[in-house]
Amino acid sequence: MKILWLTNIPSPYRVDFFNELGERCDLTVLFERSNSSERDESWLQYKFVSFKGVIMKGLNIGVDKALTFSFIKYIKKNNYDHIVISNPLTPTGIFAIEYLRINKINYSIESDGAIPNYGKSIKEIIKRHVIKGATRYFSTAEIHDQYYINYGANSGEIVRYPFTSLKKEDVAKKPTDQSLKAKYRDMLGMKEKKIILSVGRFIYTKGYDVLLKAAIGFSKEVGVYIVGGHITDEYIKLKNDLGLDNVYFIDYKNKDELKIFFKAADIFVLPTRSDAWGLVINEAMSFGLPVITTNKCVAGLELIEEGKNGYIVPVEDSKALADRILKLLSNMELIEFVGKKNIKKINDYTIEEMAKKHVQTFEEIIRCQSVLK
Repeated sequence: MKILWLTNIPSPYRVDFFNELGERCDLTVLFERSNSSERDESWLQYKFVSFKGVIMKGLNIGVDKALTFSFIKYIKKNNYDHIVISNPLTPTGIFAIEYLRINKINYSIESDGAIPNYGKSIKEIIKRHVIKGATRYFSTAEIHDQYYINYGANSGEIVRYPFTSLKKEDVAKKPTDQSLKAKYRDMLGMKEKKIILSVGRFIYTKGYDVLLKAAIGFSKEVGVYIVGGHITDEYIKLKNDLGLDNVYFIDYKNKDELKIFFKAADIFVLPTRSDAWGLVINEAMSFGLPVITTNKCVAGLELIEEGKNGYIVPVEDSKALADRILKLLSNMELIEFVGKKNIKKINDYTIEEMAKKHVQTFEEIIRCQSVLK
């Protein structure tokens, strides 16, 4: 089975997925460009092990997009069993879809997640034109299904897959016990008795200003640790203005370093204003942490059941965020119970399961195409 995949950049979690998928099929992946201008050098440390990865040449546009027509020579070969477009709204993706339509070649569309917009702007009209017409739509969540339907997909064409950055070996067997947490906290110099962790870039959409406002009422026994790379002056000023001595901004940490923070924490908070998915939710759950996030985080909406394995709060609502954080921190037995549930749930969200679902779908598509012929 030969699969051609067109996407924008070789992000680490996608390369891990492609390497797993390449073990199960003959896979060629075309990348618009080599990296995002917003990401550090760690994103360049990818290895194409079990698939053919091609960095196409073209004109870079914005943060992580490019305009290139190099994909045409691969499609022209017409020796692929199926084609997947996971950059449908970049200039290259749009031209690729138009080329496939003109030449009556079947293809699927995939994205990490999305929240539907029901507007009638020119941008929305273009989206409807581009997105409709695919053979299958790979979706990560119920709200992602609605996104596709809003832009012209039929529900019967939508395939749900478990989106993740985790391999099976990355998921803990059980939550970290308190004695081990204490050791990890000593390693990190954490002095507080209860630890809140958040991970993400220090940008407006992540909503860390909301978390800082929520932290105003926390006792000195509660430490808030935000790991997000280079801290901006805006957040430093806000922290100082609010007198938050128990809030700490941590520079970028690699995957192994970050594990220690997850193991040291009691709960994980992502106060995002908008996340098409939010892979840090998966990661936090894999360490057995309860999760609190907003109603604009697709991973939260799909993976978190209110009051059962975490909480979903309204975006921008610092009071609701503080209430939920304090509710969890006041009940350590609940934290442990929720943590076990999260580990059990996230075991279904591994790269192995993600690749398995794709192969099953490709086989189904190929069988249908052979019948129609």
